[in-house]
Amino acid sequence: MEDLKAKTPASCKDLPALLTSFVDTFVDFSVTGHFLLPETPTPPQPLQTYYPPQDRLIAIGDLHGDLAKTKQSLRLANLIDASDKWAGGSATVVQVGDVLDRVGDELKILYFLEKLRREAARCGGTVITMHGNHEIMNVEGDFRYATKEGLDEFVNWAHWYTTGNRMKSLCKGLEKPRDPFEGLPSVFNNVKGESAEGFRARIAALRPDGPVTSRFLSKNVTVLVIGDSVFVHGGLLAKHVKYGLEKMNEEVREWINGVKGRLAPEYCRGGNSVVWLRKFSDEIADKCDCSALEHVLATIPGAKRMIMGHTIQEFGINGACNERAIRIDVGMSKGCGNGLPEVLEINGNSSLRILTSNPLYQKKYASSAEAGRREGVGLLEHGPQQVEFCWMYIFLGMLKNDTIETIASFPGGEIFYE
Repeated sequence: MEDLKAKTPASCKDLPALLTSFVDTFVDFSVTGHFLLPETPTPPQPLQTYYPPQDRLIAIGDLHGDLAKTKQSLRLANLIDASDKWAGGSATVVQVGDVLDRVGDELKILYFLEKLRREAARCGGTVITMHGNHEIMNVEGDFRYATKEGLDEFVNWAHWYTTGNRMKSLCKGLEKPRDPFEGLPSVFNNVKGESAEGFRARIAALRPDGPVTSRFLSKNVTVLVIGDSVFVHGGLLAKHVKYGLEKMNEEVREWINGVKGRLAPEYCRGGNSVVWLRKFSDEIADKCDCSALEHVLATIPGAKRMIMGHTIQEFGINGACNERAIRIDVGMSKGCGNGLPEVLEINGNSSLRILTSNPLYQKKYASSAEAGRREGVGLLEHGPQQVEFCWMYIFLGMLKNDTIETIASFPGGEIFYE
């Protein structure tokens, strides 16, 4: 027995990575039900801002804590199977931000997207996640849109994370785990007593260099160019492009990792920032600043369109400014609109179509047939009575959940029911 005691610390010291991996996997499963084996540590690489055109690209709008709608969106594009495993082959997925707030499955979505990122990579696919204004707000400690369920989810995370730290601390050969609550008060001004524990857990997880922030959000990009499409949560102005897209991505990651202080860079804060801008996403297309958009796109070599989330499009994914602005936030989360999922599909460089689960898709616009015909996305030019479209539709069947899957293609325009 004495010999065993003498050997135990040395054994732990020789196997820190194995023990840490076991504990981290245990914590992950306890929090979300997912096994995420720790990745092999590698030197940090610059975030990739520019990608060549992809054979198949799926863009998904704001998710806001709704895991069920997240999975529905992915299934619309046949990206996951019945077991929630990656089935998209070499496809590329871009989620344009706002995973956090409004519904209580925020951590579950972060873990799920990370799981898919790893599964996709093994199949030649790519999952790219982006910052929305709600990611920026939460890292800054602005929780005004967090729900009770969301706070409870972070309390549960904190319980298992600290349990994992205590397990690691039992091994003398391991470095003492960092306390995520270090420096945080137990009481907060203007926070109700019953919310204080969740508020504190959320700060611990999401503050700059917090465990959740550094593990998941540090992989997000703020702006992205794939082929001739520019992706950003709110919008880009000429001054942002002049500042540098790659520079913004790296600076935001540095802030996320605790290098740049408490507040986000200026271009992520305020109404004209890259995550808050609504200049190109107003549902009434006449209010979109098309001349400013044209100028911005002209400053990005090869760019033909800007794809944005952030502003809910009540009538579904649509385009404005001669389809140079594509708006993909359909308010699908039950916490803000509870709309039926829609995603944007891009094949190659320029063939775009909408994949939707909305059985009323064509009915909402049927009265506008007399408005005229032209190739396009069914643009919301002046409100629902002015939509112009060129669609054919064929009924093929009903989905298991009693909604109809439709595919609205553009240019050329087709709606198929599957």
